[in-house]
Amino acid sequence: MPVKIAIAQIQLNEGQRVILENINWQEFEDILEDLGEHRHSLIAYYKGVLELRMPLPEHERAKVLISHLLVVLLEELGLEWESLGSSTFKSKKIQAGIEPDDCFYIQNYRSMIGKKRLDLDVDPLPDLAIEVDLTSITQINTYEALAVPEIWRYKNGKLEISLFVNGKYVNSPVSKAFPTIDAIAGISLMLEKSKDLPISALRREFRQWLQTQS
Repeated sequence: MPVKIAIAQIQLNEGQRVILENINWQEFEDILEDLGEHRHSLIAYYKGVLELRMPLPEHERAKVLISHLLVVLLEELGLEWESLGSSTFKSKKIQAGIEPDDCFYIQNYRSMIGKKRLDLDVDPLPDLAIEVDLTSITQINTYEALAVPEIWRYKNGKLEISLFVNGKYVNSPVSKAFPTIDAIAGISLMLEKSKDLPISALRREFRQWLQTQS
């Protein structure tokens, strides 16, 4: 007789991940409830395969830095925005769920003001998701199933922009959200400088860099 344990009993150390197979949708929902909202691990689920991952401090700093730089970019362009961070985006219809490292609503920001619960049957997806690939790889098939318009991925020391086109993600030299800005060049420059400078200083330098681009 198989032994059943509560998913919350699985303890992941920083940088570790675990993959569970043959998880049906109700089990996925039960696992989310068991894990609760006060946790540090992130999940990705697609057609019965569930991944849980625990980020490293290096991962978290890169995520926070990219998010801060994105906010500076939004401010410089005078754009309104909302962020739902690592909220769980899930759809029973397509058997997929993801918790991005961070996410931003730009075109659809009005729909998310004061939002307390997500329902993808009525709520829009974020316009842009941020993922940092250090100890694990972004679950692109889950993003493709959900059809998030744009992903910024930091991996191998570089920023990549992927746009959702005809059911697949394709790398792009420019952002769909900011087509007039070379975001890859500017943010990659700040990521390189992040070895020696605090995030506060990088925000200021990035703002100065943006002001030279106009």
